[in-house]
Amino acid sequence: MITDAHKKHWPNLVTLFFEQAEAGKKKPFLWHKQDGKYKALSWRDAATKVAKLAAALEKLNIAPGDRVAIVASNRPEWCISDLAIMAIGAISVPVYTTYTERDYAHVLEDSGAKAVIVSDRKLAKLVLPVAHELNHVHAVITIEQPHITQGLNADIYSWQGLVEDTKASVKTISEKAAKLAREDTACLIYTSGTGGAPRGVKQHHGAILHNCAGAAAVVEEFGIGNDSFLSFLPLSHAYEHTGGQFLPIMLGGQIYYAEGLDKLATNMAEARPTIMVVVPRLFEVLRTKIQRDIAKSGGLKAKLFDRTLALGEKALNRPDEMTLIDRLYNRLLDRLVRKTVRKSFGGRVKALVSGGAPLNAEVGNFFASLGLTMLQGYGQTEAAPIIAVNQRFSNKMDTVGKALPNTEIKFAEDGEILVRGELVMHGYWRDDEATQRAIADGWLHTGDVGEIDADGHIRITDRKKDIIVNDKGDNVSPQRVEGMLALEPEIGQAMVYGDQRPYLVGLLVPDVEWLAEWQRKTGNQGELKDLASDAELIAALDKAVAKINAKLTVTEKVRRFSIAPEAFTIENAQMTPSLKIRRHVISAAYEKQLIALYGAPKQVDKPQDKKSA
Repeated sequence: MITDAHKKHWPNLVTLFFEQAEAGKKKPFLWHKQDGKYKALSWRDAATKVAKLAAALEKLNIAPGDRVAIVASNRPEWCISDLAIMAIGAISVPVYTTYTERDYAHVLEDSGAKAVIVSDRKLAKLVLPVAHELNHVHAVITIEQPHITQGLNADIYSWQGLVEDTKASVKTISEKAAKLAREDTACLIYTSGTGGAPRGVKQHHGAILHNCAGAAAVVEEFGIGNDSFLSFLPLSHAYEHTGGQFLPIMLGGQIYYAEGLDKLATNMAEARPTIMVVVPRLFEVLRTKIQRDIAKSGGLKAKLFDRTLALGEKALNRPDEMTLIDRLYNRLLDRLVRKTVRKSFGGRVKALVSGGAPLNAEVGNFFASLGLTMLQGYGQTEAAPIIAVNQRFSNKMDTVGKALPNTEIKFAEDGEILVRGELVMHGYWRDDEATQRAIADGWLHTGDVGEIDADGHIRITDRKKDIIVNDKGDNVSPQRVEGMLALEPEIGQAMVYGDQRPYLVGLLVPDVEWLAEWQRKTGNQGELKDLASDAELIAALDKAVAKINAKLTVTEKVRRFSIAPEAFTIENAQMTPSLKIRRHVISAAYEKQLIALYGAPKQVDKPQDKKSA
């Protein structure tokens, strides 16, 4: 393999792949489960499939600059499709598999997709009706045969059939791809904007190559060679698309596709990954599980575990305080405890790179103390997406690390982090106004407020932009959800909450007129503050929330809610003169009530106890 690929100035992502494939030949590249066992697709076979699919897309009149959407779970066909689309100069549009039919309609219509690649029957049920309605969608390519009883406006093709029946030369396709420039758009990654509807971020080849080269330089500190990645975050997420697909290609590594979060532990043992691209939520859940299991076991095992954590934390953060006895005991615990922990992750992990959402330093220190190297990074889709990351020999858990090589960072007067470099997007698709707000004089305005220490490590201190980023790194527009809730007759005002949390919760104010009518019918009288814990009122509002949840994606659903004791007004400073809610003011005023929604039981006897469907 070309082990120093990250040091070369590649013209585009496809040329990078074809050259690595030529070097890799029959070596394994993409691994997927088949009949209960991982089976490998070699670099050479993957290159052949990319060439054939690329040629097939050309026969379907997909031309340079055309958009082709990918609605599929993580699998070899996803990577091959992505590369094939780019190989002919077209633009891939990765789409989340958790979207609703309405969301698919927006992305396919906004992007002007000419074709869609769909993985399974369940997704086809949502995508096919949308494709039928949009005249610009000419073809739907299905990886698994869907159940269709009547013809559609769009032609239906079998992915496997296109690949098997098309004759194409890797040499011919790779020569065509070599003409693509780093400035050419590679993909549109859709991310939620403040207006609610997802916006397409134009990521060019150079932006992703810049990201991969910087990330590979960090990996190089651990030694490059025989690297394996376990892909489990959605490839429609910019973090996984770059870090879980193109970084392994640049490193000449192997990609194992996980079967799902429920089988992640088993897949880690089977794939034995060396690098894992992760989100904080996974480790918060693992930490809780480990702590619960240790507490149940008790005895000597619990004592050794606690001692491992204590000495590990001391060695990490206060190494000068380590005595000779501490060091000897710590080495013993490496064999007794940490070796077992590392084995549960496959036994070969060099680093776990956390991104997509802020990592709690306590969680990071917990796993680092158990012998797992955790590197927190920072970025956003508009920067392809990695901006900064910690490194092996300069790892500060309470920071997001140093900026990638060839990446400029500066701070605005209000502390907002500004970024400049090849990693910055070329703008939002068909949204010049939003692009001008985001990029000024070449500087990307991140919307995040931070500071930098003497060693060059960046610390995020606040977020300017009005977007909720949950603990899995998914972006949610609160205004979109709040607007939908407030349209229900029962709800007058709504605020959703969930930054760095596993799901959204809400604070609701009943509509004044609806509440008066409800009181007349039920006979339940009193001021709003007296009714906030009324079980009947909660049940009535829950029905309204459930109706909206049925229209929302998984990440947008409001799982629990509480009733505010008074309306949001200009007088109590919870609304602006233009009648927009002041999110930070309301969050501060009801902080305890909102936080309680994440740990409350599920009975319907108190507002903070209610769980909505």
